[in-house]
Amino acid sequence: MIRFHPNEPGQPVPAEGTPLTDWSRDLAIPASALAIGAHPDDVEFGCGATLAKWAAAGCVVHILILTDGSKGTWDPDIDPDLLRRTRREEQRDAARRLGATGEVMFLDEIDGELESSLALRREVIRRIRTVRPVVVLGHDPWRRYRIHPDHRQAGWLVCDAIAGSRDPLFDPDPTLAHHRVSTVLLWEADAPNHVENVTGHVETKLSALEAHASQYRSTMRAEGEDEMEAFRHRIRERLIGLGRPHDMGSAEIFVRLDDV
Repeated sequence: MIRFHPNEPGQPVPAEGTPLTDWSRDLAIPASALAIGAHPDDVEFGCGATLAKWAAAGCVVHILILTDGSKGTWDPDIDPDLLRRTRREEQRDAARRLGATGEVMFLDEIDGELESSLALRREVIRRIRTVRPVVVLGHDPWRRYRIHPDHRQAGWLVCDAIAGSRDPLFDPDPTLAHHRVSTVLLWEADAPNHVENVTGHVETKLSALEAHASQYRSTMRAEGEDEMEAFRHRIRERLIGLGRPHDMGSAEIFVRLDDV
């Protein structure tokens, strides 16, 4: 029986898979990469170890967060403005821990109300054309039974903006030349076909995740050190398990799209 876990962030075990002989392995380290997440912490869950590996090898890593994270709590009495400011600073700290040297950008759409609108697509196109990444990473919008609406919408925005950014007559802007991305990697995929060996970079991913202290209770289920160590163990074991079929110590997996 296939079990679906619609609220599991980042690198869930895929429901089904491409035959291992058809997987690609380890992109050449790109000169630049842009990771786009719905909320602060989504990038670290989805591709944190991959970004850490690339950054350590000289890749300029950029991060774009689409929402303000203002609803990411189980505390009904928290000040949303305080949470918004906190999560922005947590994201900046997480980027530093990953070794990201590029831009950390925020669109500040209201958490839980993200829409794959033409106006927002244009905003994402502008960011892609500005930082001109070789690789873009984001949520897979085709993942089945996804519960969180922002994750679905973020995936569509990423894919639609990649298509729009490459063609000069899409959203023409005399100040920004069009830009074609070489490769797209989508995390949380049902049927992944690409694996990145992240052996040696898992602790950096964990450090970046732990920068998001506001999410310890709600996302990481860790209100004390014992629970935090259990969370670390789950992440380590998950990435070990994802690497095992590929003879890798630890891995992150994606759907890979080329010639976009």
